Parts: sequence; structure tokens; C-alpha cells
Amino acid sequence: MLARQRQERILEQVTLTGGARVSDLVELLGVSDMTIRRDIAALARKGLVARVHGGATAVSGRSADEPGFAAKSGLQTLEKAAIAEAAADLVSPGDSVALSAGTTTYAVAGHLRRVPNLTVVTNSLPVAELLHASARDDLTVILTGGVRTPSDALVGPVAVSALRSLHVDWLFLGVHGFDARAGFTSPNLVESETNRALIASARQVVVTADSTKWGVVGLSSMARLDEVDVLVTDEGLDHDARRTVQARVGRLLLASGAARTATVGLIPAGGHDEDDDPHEDDDPPTDHRDGHDPLVDHDDHSLGTSDPEEEAAR
Repeated sequence: MLARQRQERILEQVTLTGGARVSDLVELLGVSDMTIRRDIAALARKGLVARVHGGATAVSGRSADEPGFAAKSGLQTLEKAAIAEAAADLVSPGDSVALSAGTTTYAVAGHLRRVPNLTVVTNSLPVAELLHASARDDLTVILTGGVRTPSDALVGPVAVSALRSLHVDWLFLGVHGFDARAGFTSPNLVESETNRALIASARQVVVTADSTKWGVVGLSSMARLDEVDVLVTDEGLDHDARRTVQARVGRLLLASGAARTATVGLIPAGGHDEDDDPHEDDDPPTDHRDGHDPLVDHDDHSLGTSDPEEEAAR
């Protein structure tokens, strides 16, 4: 199969699902991961896809586009794992917790399974299934009801009505993007309304979002930056963004460990065309910052694992 044919198949897959993982494309096209990465790089240079850690996402740029749960689940996995662990550490035994829909909040739910005596309210079908499967007597799961969205959220009047009578200690909120002007946003108007009801029910609001979501603006705003108590993200968030967020959010928590992989797979500045340099897809050096920013909290969690695809690429 020619490079152009492969790239057309990759673009078709990304357009269809909102994103594609390198490992899935390797299996689909029967070529090496290095070949897939070069094809993704070529498509990214043409502005046809966005190149992210572990794969590619669509770049239509439309604020109402809503990728599905499956499309998002394989993206920024290491960052999401670090963020989820740091976020879950905020919870104490006996707390009541609300979890919105999303792949990062789903990862938070996985870590909450080790916290005893919890009550969890959620409008996420995957979160409810995950927690229900743990079969714990000291874990109560309350599912709001509502209309299902592409991100497997239950939204609308039924969900909002259920949430209005509830009061929880913590809300862990997943977002489509966050921005200095627009705040925290969603591409789905009805889901945004439901998330506002979740925010109103919580004593402490924690947003869990990886650094690639900075500057992304969805159709509807859910909250201003200054309406959130804690933002948990990864160390890939640049210093200007950190200072902007820190000035408005109650607390900025950076999950350590993700920064070591955040730059893997990105195209270095001044990259060559795929046919000019056989090593163009080699991983660029990781940015080792000197010390910690005094404006933010750095969580000490380290994933202690590496992506097998990235190891193979090295």
C-alpha cells in the first residue's frame, strides 16, 4: 500500500471516530508503528489531523464537535493516569463524591475504588458500571438518569432534577477544554447544563483535564476559572498558562510523571518532510525544567511505566 493510500485510510478513521490510536492503525493497515507515526506526522503538517501522544485526533476546529468516549479513551493515557491518581488522593474515607462523564473522570473512578465508605453520584454510564462491578458493600453508586450523549453522559431535565436535591463533598469534573476567556467548556449544550447542576451540588469542585485541553473552546461554558477550587492537570501545561490559571483557580495541582512523556511523538520545530529524513519520527528530547514553579503544587506520583509503542519507537 502506498503512503498516500495509508494516509487516506488514517484520515478516514480519524474523521469517523474523532481519533485513532497508533496501535489500532498498525493492526488495521498491517504496517509498523514507525510507519504509522510518519503518516500521522505528514497528515498533521497538512493540518488534516492533530498529532497527540499515542495517536491522532480530528482537527475540524468546530466548537460543537463532540468526540465519543471510545475515541478519547486511548489519548493522553499516561497523563490521565497521573491526573486521576493525584485527584483521587484528595478524597477521604466517608466522603460523598460526584463524577461527571469523561475518560479522565473514569480514570479517577478507578482509583476511588480503593477509598473505603464512599457515596458516588454520577451521570456517567461507564463510571457507574466500573464502580458497580467492584461489588463493595461500603460503596453506594447513584446514577442520575437522563438522555445519553456520545460521551456516554446522562443529561437533560431528568439528570438536572436529580442533582438539584443532592449535596456532595467533591465534584470531579471532566471538560472538553479550558481557556482564559471562555473558562471550562463543553461542545454539548445539554451536557453543559447538567454539568452546571453538578457544580452547584458540590462543596469542592475539582476539574481534571490534561494540558492539551488548554486553549480548546467548546460551544458552551460551564464555569469560569475562578469558580473552580482545584484544577488537576499535567506538567505539560506551559508556564504562561500556569500563571494565568494560578491567578484565577483556587489551587493548581500538577501531576508529576506525565511531563516525561508529554512531548513524545510531537513534531519538533522545523521538521522535514517524511521523505527527507528517515529519522524524523524519532522522539524529541524531553523538556527538563529547572526546579518547580513556586506558584503551583507538584504531585509526587510517578507512573513508573512507559508506553510500549514509544519504547519501540526509540
